Amino acid sequence: MSDPSTSRVAVVTGGAGAIGGAIVRELADRGHRVVVVDRAGDISCDLGSEQQVRTAAAEILAEYGRVDVLVHAAAATDLVELDSLDLSVWRRVQAVNVESALLLSQAFVPGMRERHFGRIVFVTSDTIWKPPSPDLLGYIASKGALTALARSLATSLGSNGVTVTTVAPGLTRTGATAYQPDEAFAAAQATQALPRPLTPHDVAATVGFLASDAAEALTGQVLVVDGGTLLR
Repeated sequence: MSDPSTSRVAVVTGGAGAIGGAIVRELADRGHRVVVVDRAGDISCDLGSEQQVRTAAAEILAEYGRVDVLVHAAAATDLVELDSLDLSVWRRVQAVNVESALLLSQAFVPGMRERHFGRIVFVTSDTIWKPPSPDLLGYIASKGALTALARSLATSLGSNGVTVTTVAPGLTRTGATAYQPDEAFAAAQATQALPRPLTPHDVAATVGFLASDAAEALTGQVLVVDGGTLLR
């Protein structure tokens, strides 16, 4: 079913991945013109590189003339514990997961302000509240930073008609979580109020709502899509 926001331009980082790909399909089904920013996307980009991110943003604006929706679904998930943490790894995780979202917001918000409409959605994680293992230190810290960034932007951009929200998935079977044993998925599912496997579409449907006109009174919030593991 098409959303009233037909022909709006949506940029999705990480759109070549499982969750990002589901988001791309959801937004396209709702009538958006979707641009994937990824190593294997419509715009090829290393999101850990400031210059490549800035160049990608400029190319999008030059080709499409506008960006109405920004969804940051890309994530670096390098596994490292405190004792063996290398700052170069830490900085790359923060660059991909946080700084690229900031740079793209910086590039696209002026047009959103001018049109008095914009939707920014950051995909985070329910591990912010319930860290499952010490080797996700950099990843979890980055998702916490994204949540804080969203709240700050929501406060400053609301008067310009721009909403900023985050979606925090639970453990979802994707290529990025393939290293997890079946027991981990079973254990996570056992903690859910809705005891069923989580899918990329669960996240995509939530993002689709947040990008729509139906969510115009919702900003600065975290929607936790984890089947009811966390009741917030």
